[in-house]
Amino acid sequence: MASRNPGGRSGSRGGGGGGGGKKSLSARNAAVERRNLITVCRFSVKTLIDRSCFETIDDSSPEFNNFAAILEQILSHRLKGQVTWFGYESPRSFWDYIRVACRKVSQNCICSIENMENVSSSRAKGRAWIRVALMEKHLSEYISTALRDFKTTRRFYEDGAIVLGEEANMLAGMLLGLNAIDFSFCLKGEGLDGSFPAVIDYTPYLKFTQSSDSISSDEEELRTLGSSGSESSTPENLGPPFIMDENSWFNKCKRVKQKYQLTLEQKGYLEELLRLRENQLSESVSQNKTLLQRIEDSDLAHKLEKEQLEYIIVELQDQLTVLKNNDLRSRQELTAHLTNQWPSPGALDVNAVALDTLLYRKHNKQWYEKSYQSLDQLSAEVSLSQTSLDPGQSQEGDGKQDTLNSVSEGCQLNTIKYASKIKR
Repeated sequence: MASRNPGGRSGSRGGGGGGGGKKSLSARNAAVERRNLITVCRFSVKTLIDRSCFETIDDSSPEFNNFAAILEQILSHRLKGQVTWFGYESPRSFWDYIRVACRKVSQNCICSIENMENVSSSRAKGRAWIRVALMEKHLSEYISTALRDFKTTRRFYEDGAIVLGEEANMLAGMLLGLNAIDFSFCLKGEGLDGSFPAVIDYTPYLKFTQSSDSISSDEEELRTLGSSGSESSTPENLGPPFIMDENSWFNKCKRVKQKYQLTLEQKGYLEELLRLRENQLSESVSQNKTLLQRIEDSDLAHKLEKEQLEYIIVELQDQLTVLKNNDLRSRQELTAHLTNQWPSPGALDVNAVALDTLLYRKHNKQWYEKSYQSLDQLSAEVSLSQTSLDPGQSQEGDGKQDTLNSVSEGCQLNTIKYASKIKR
């Protein structure tokens, strides 16, 4: 009774939890599949980097062919099919997703791949895109841009796909190391044939390391089997573990040597890059010095030109000052000359006033101008003119007397005007 009850309970539990067990098994298988692809992709990237240190990577390289197959499997993992008009779902290649999701990449090769004449199928175009992106050193950028477009990715992939999980970020990061490799591919070779699916070769990445406990147990078994007394089975002749240890040490030494060579090549590359940067820096410094010297020369030339202009301005100002002084001096001399022609008011004498008197005499029908030094001289002249008249001309006395009176009045008027001018 007691033994039946537990069995009954366990049976009921197993029947009730059958659906949950299938779901957990399916989730476990999907997680293992994703982990296997990401891990083998990381190994393939490392092998590509190691191989690139010794030879150029091209279509004939088995490391590249394996990497291309792994990447194709990753991008095709749980990819949705294309539904036709009749409701059937036809298979789809990862190129359909890349063509839509990578349009935003600057200077992308999508149009070039679509226009290739020798590539017709969608799978072949996807393989050509992998090669072109590697040669352009933009494969990581393409993948990162496609993964950022989450809406498009959800439209093309089902739940549980690698590109929709956390492994997608690891994929973009590990592909970044391929930018340091120079690839050389032929886009017309057999590798672009899209009629066959890509197959991954896992054997280069599989390695079994026997533990020390297992080795000791194998030695005990060999001793037990060799206890029959044959001489060939003595412990002195049991050498496989030691040979295995020697091989393991040899392999370790070989790996260390490869790492040393890789490090040495990287060191040479970094030294060459450092020398290139130093040369660029020295050229930049020399160009900077040249530009500074040109600036200094330009400043010096501008200063000299400014000083010359200031000197010219000062010289022109001096010349202008001299001209102003000469003009003022000329005005003063002219004023003094004009003033000296007349005596000063204190020394003025009525009998010695310089007069310019106009005496109009009608003699032979002409008028004469004459200067007089005093009023007495003018009066005497007028009297003389009156007494020297001809008696025969007395009949004309009234008219000439009027003329002389007008002349006398004009002389007196002019005398008054000149006297007023002198007083001023």
